[in-house]
Amino acid sequence: QVQLVESGGGSVQAGGSLRLSCAASGYTYSPYCMGWFRQYPGQEREGVATIDSDDDTRYADSVKGRFTISKDNAKNTLYLEMNSLKPEDTAMYYCLVDAGWCPAGANWRVDEYTYWGQGTQVTVSS
Repeated sequence: QVQLVESGGGSVQAGGSLRLSCAASGYTYSPYCMGWFRQYPGQEREGVATIDSDDDTRYADSVKGRFTISKDNAKNTLYLEMNSLKPEDTAMYYCLVDAGWCPAGANWRVDEYTYWGQGTQVTVSS
């Protein structure tokens, strides 16, 4: 049974930093894709960043240069380092995992990923 547990969310002022973690267990895929989406109230989830088992990464244009996705295979943990945070980064952040290489299409489709965590809230004040 795949389990994903996010942590590290919180409140921060604009310009600050946060690091999200996602402890993953129960998956044995190879290759695999892991990543982060975020969701604003009343809106659909949108892609933030993905990383595959070969450490190839992909970022949404809105976070490029500010966010860094990484993973620690020994700890089965996914990270999202978020710097230069803006009020528009305020959202619920969800981690994901799925079998296969990460999708490379122009659109970040929620239905391309199977397993999701419960989310962690990030709030950035101006």
